[in-house]
Amino acid sequence: MKSQGNAGDLRSMRKLGGTPSPAALSAASTSGLPLDLLQEASKRLGWAGLAYAATFFLAYFGADLFFSASESTVLPEQGLFHAERALQTIVAILSIALGLAVFLLSRYGRMRPQALLDFGLVFEVVGAFGISMSTFWGIYSRWDGVFATEFSGIPWECVWIILFPFLAPNTPGKTLLASLAAASTGMLTVTLSKAAGLTSPEVPLGLLFGWFLFTTYLCAALAFVISRTVYRFGKRYGRLRDVGSYQLVKPLGEGGMGEVWMGRHRMLARPAAVKLIRPEVLGRDEDSRNIVLRRFEREARATAALDSKHTITLYDFGITEQGAFYYVMELLKGLNLDALVQRFGPVPATRTVHLMRQVCHSLGEAHACGMIHRDIKPANIHVCRLGPDYDFVKVLDFGIVKAIEAHGRRGTELTAEGIAVGTPAFMAPELALGRPDIDGRVDIYGLGCVGYWLLTGEPVFDAEIPLANVVAHVQEQPIPPSQRTEQEIPEPLERTILSCLEKDPAGRPQTAAELDALLVESGLDAGWSQGQAAEWWSLHMPEYEFPSLDAGCEAVAEGELLSVVRWAGDL
Repeated sequence: MKSQGNAGDLRSMRKLGGTPSPAALSAASTSGLPLDLLQEASKRLGWAGLAYAATFFLAYFGADLFFSASESTVLPEQGLFHAERALQTIVAILSIALGLAVFLLSRYGRMRPQALLDFGLVFEVVGAFGISMSTFWGIYSRWDGVFATEFSGIPWECVWIILFPFLAPNTPGKTLLASLAAASTGMLTVTLSKAAGLTSPEVPLGLLFGWFLFTTYLCAALAFVISRTVYRFGKRYGRLRDVGSYQLVKPLGEGGMGEVWMGRHRMLARPAAVKLIRPEVLGRDEDSRNIVLRRFEREARATAALDSKHTITLYDFGITEQGAFYYVMELLKGLNLDALVQRFGPVPATRTVHLMRQVCHSLGEAHACGMIHRDIKPANIHVCRLGPDYDFVKVLDFGIVKAIEAHGRRGTELTAEGIAVGTPAFMAPELALGRPDIDGRVDIYGLGCVGYWLLTGEPVFDAEIPLANVVAHVQEQPIPPSQRTEQEIPEPLERTILSCLEKDPAGRPQTAAELDALLVESGLDAGWSQGQAAEWWSLHMPEYEFPSLDAGCEAVAEGELLSVVRWAGDL
């Protein structure tokens, strides 16, 4: 897949590529299909094996077991291990055992998905032979012209052969070989039965072969065609899932502008969050698209230029073959402040100060570089377990960042046309009024709203209609947070929060550093130690007490405790 630009060389847009490592090659499988598709197929194959084993057991052994349990008479020639049924019963047992083995391997085995699917082709042949033995073994002891009635339909093997390319996709060549072998089991069964004297010598094998040719062998040819279609779709799907040096693994969120996926680097096995902007968002004509793409590129450059450890790290960016713009960012293990409060309630004052100070660190650098965020809100602030550090804050989504006057001149606005600037519940009055002379103090206001949310579990203004929220931020005075919560809020912290919420920017802390100093003066930051943070994470989010890369990725994939890059749900 083509990719333009990357974080390592933001001065030029170039195609990314590289030779996968041996580990990546083995994970990708010899079939060339994406690993996640193979994993899903191996699960389907396992359930198919269980269904086959259960159905075959009931169909073949059920009647005898029922008669035995009801003390009914079973004729000697009908017994399961009668000489005439011995081979038939052995094949039935092997088929059932193989079906169970496939299920157990898919659930508990350490076999690679591709190896399991190859093993599944063996199961297809043995399973078809079991079906053929139960159908054709010894059935034509007399030949008195029953061919027209007995061979008017299609054998059950046909269903099995047709279904298998969907259950266990593989290369067309392997599928064809397995399908032909499965299609031959019916003719093989009749031939063995005739050799054992259980089928009349008068049975014309040539006529039977003609019937099988237009049933099972025809289905084998259809299975080959189906396999080619499924295989091509899988490979095309895999190419669509390649974004630069990353492969999209599972979706994390979706919004009006695009999607967020969990991605994995093809060579480094490094997980990441991949933000895709839909092509239609970029504009319909080429000139509009080029303008918007340049803006997105500047946004990526702006984010990549920030070095604060509390700002989300940008790994890569570019354009896919389908024309979608993408960012690749670090994948965080934790949850955002919106989810934190909704799940666990208001945050103690000491912890609130600890979290807000880290946001100040990120904003301080951004403002010094001449950029304002303009969408500071709980969903864009992520608290995570990062290495040995607990309650480590990352500020996300500088996607609507605006350049402000820096180095003697005013920068250009980076926001694409048509994108709403900010979120009504956390929007500074001057931003809501659309004033052109905004500066970093709009982020101070947004951070004040975040602190209010952490302490009370409520937004500053809680109107049902977004426009009413915007009007309230412009005209109404906020209720002190201590009056909206039962927990104690020290007066210095409340005074600092309310100062951030002043309508006039001149009444607020003028810089992130000034706000940070006020938070330090409250004397509360020292009240939240790493020991307390570790104890909280151990109690409430124990899956991250001793995190591993795989466990973290799986948690992200399921989306149960993580809210990485929540921008998608808000756009």
